[in-house]
Order: sequence, then C-alpha cells, then structure tokens
Amino acid sequence: MSRAFVLVMDSLGLGGAVDAEAFGDSGADTLRHIAETRALDIPNLMRLGLGAAAQESSGKPLPNLAVSSSVLAAHGAARENSVGKDTPSGHWEMAGVPVMTKWGYFPRKIPCFPVDLIEALIDRASLPGLIGNCHASGTEIVAELGNLHMASGKPIVYTSADSVFQIAAHEESFGLERLLETCFIARELLDDYNVGRVIARPFVGSSGRFTRTGNRRDYSLPPPAPTLLDRFTDAGGAVVSIGKIGDIFAHHGTGRIVKANGNAELWQKTLEIANGTQNSLLALTNFVDFDTLYGHRRDIEGYARALEAFDLTLPDFEALLRPGDLAVITADHGCDPTWRGSDHTRENVPVLAFGPGVLPTALGTRNSFADIGQTLASHLGLLPLDHGQSFLAEINAPTVQRWHARG
Repeated sequence: MSRAFVLVMDSLGLGGAVDAEAFGDSGADTLRHIAETRALDIPNLMRLGLGAAAQESSGKPLPNLAVSSSVLAAHGAARENSVGKDTPSGHWEMAGVPVMTKWGYFPRKIPCFPVDLIEALIDRASLPGLIGNCHASGTEIVAELGNLHMASGKPIVYTSADSVFQIAAHEESFGLERLLETCFIARELLDDYNVGRVIARPFVGSSGRFTRTGNRRDYSLPPPAPTLLDRFTDAGGAVVSIGKIGDIFAHHGTGRIVKANGNAELWQKTLEIANGTQNSLLALTNFVDFDTLYGHRRDIEGYARALEAFDLTLPDFEALLRPGDLAVITADHGCDPTWRGSDHTRENVPVLAFGPGVLPTALGTRNSFADIGQTLASHLGLLPLDHGQSFLAEINAPTVQRWHARG
C-alpha cells in the first residue's frame, strides 16, 4: 500500500500570481525578497527544485542562489483559484476543494465588529465586556491591551485582512478552558457571517512582557465538499494530521491528530510518523512558524533562519521514505515579510514532489493547488477528485505504477 506526505511550508510564496494586483499584492514575492537580503543556506530545498520552481513562477532566478544543476525532484509552481488568500482556502484547494465563494470580512474601522455580534458573545459567554474590536497585529494588540485585559477580565477581540475573529486572553488570569469555551460560542455566532475561522490566542506573562503560547486553537468552518482527506478516510486509509491541520479542516476526515508547537517539534512528529509501520497512509504537516512568527511579524531574518533550519532536517525525512512513497512540499499562500502591512500576500506556491522512483520533472506552473490533491488521490488509488489535474504520470514513478498494477 502507498504512503503520501504533504509538508506545508506555511506562507512560502513564490510571487508570480496573475491576480496579485486584485489583492493589492502586485510584486509580492516571499522567497525572492528574503533571498535578496542575504545568501540563504538551503542546499536540500534547492536540490529538490525550489530555485527552479521560483524561477518558473516569476520568470527570474533567485538572487544569491544558483539553481542546482542536479535537481532531483519533480518541481514547479501552482496558482490559487480560490477567491481568498487565507489558510483554509489554500489547504482546502490543495486537498481538491477550491473555495469559490467569498468569505465574510470585517471593515477597517473602529469598532469593526457588529454590535449585535458583540452583545450576543458577551451575553452567551458571561463576559464583563470585550476590548480591542479592531484590525490589529496579534502581538501588538496583546502588548497594548494585555494589562487592561488582566485587570478587567475582558478578552481582547480583533481581526485582520483574513476572514477571522480572534480572541486573546491570559491563560492564567482568564483561563485557557474559558477562552476555548468563549471561542466555541463565537464560532456558532459567526456561522451566520460566513467567517472562516475563530482563533483562540492564549498568552502568558505580565506587565507588558506577554508571550503567546502553543495552545492556540482554530475553529474553522468545514470545507464545502469532501476533500482528499475525507475520500481517503472513507476508503479505509489512515490520515495523520500534524500541527494545526486538524483545525484547518474542522476535523473532517483528519484522522489521528498529532499536536506540536513550533517547526522543530513539527519536524520531530513528522519523522516519527514517517518511521512508523502504518501503510496506506496520508500524513499532512503545517509548518506554522514561517507564517505566524516571521511572515506576519515582518521578520525577514527570522524567516531566513527558519528556512535554513527546515532545510537541515529535510535529509532525515528523505532517508525514511520507502519505495512507493510520495512526498510533496508546498505552501498555502504567501506572507512576504518585506511587504506593507502584516497580512498574507497573493502568490503562487512551490510544488516539489519527491520519493523513491520520482524522476526530476519540470511541472511548470499548475493551474490550481488542486493538482496536488488530484495527484495524491491517484497515487493512493482513489477515484478522481472533482478538481485538479494529476501530474502522477508526468513524474513517472515506477514503484507507484507497479503498485497500481497489483491493485
């Protein structure tokens, strides 16, 4: 039986989106703009074709990085069809379900949330009130309002350019379980607004020295149709969701949930799964630090170091792949740390497919993230998904083809 792994480098955009201007992101290019600041030491990603994929996406070679003369993976880029540039849209599309209807967003004004929504949340969650009620950076608004929150017991509510309603509260003075209960109530209230996610943002600390913890929780609307994860689960396969994958898919078809805090621990859990005995496996990992810690915070050097750390562990993962395995490195959107503001950026994403028997094939720029899901569906022996074009035949993996012949 076949195994498949999806490694999502959350926010590693490659520029080149044909509709970037419509999102105010014309010229955004996450990887390129990081590479312009200094030479990146990412030989393994380059060996798998990241440089070639970036050049395919934008038409220009990456600065300070020579494209490897011996690319060893199938490599290309993919454009997003979904109407948003948010986390659920990107993940759902790569799992075969583009999001073609608009999410609900909140206006850039103060207060930004409807009065009826705020009053209902205060009443149902028995809160003394709410503070914030604006568009904001999560770290900045916690630093600004953390002391007031602790003194008043009022949670901090805010949003961004994404379809999100975020609630920040102190784990000790307010209580983690109470925060999660409040977010659950907010999720029910926000269904009528078609808001993609309610995010719990717990933090600790005091006197302005606040730190967000790893107990974040996302309460997402479910995908509008069965995804690759649902199809594989229904076929009797084992899905393993590492990191925030379970939350992103609203726990539909997400199988075994493996929690991890930070890229290093996410890699550790991924390696454990790859080294396991489970066959007929689909494992997905979201490496969240690229986006949360560095993209949104516009930390260019931090993003560069995270890329290099990811690259160092990659050979350990490759060594665990078995004949018949297929792994894909990709992203869900961009988050250019050199860009104005602190929000995601509309960009193409990398598609690096590798494993025993996968030939180094130029995949070009795929017309949808859904090509990833369609390829994995074919690899795992599923019936075709409703969206996407498989590139399995293009990468000419003999071990995969022999498995299908036995089936």
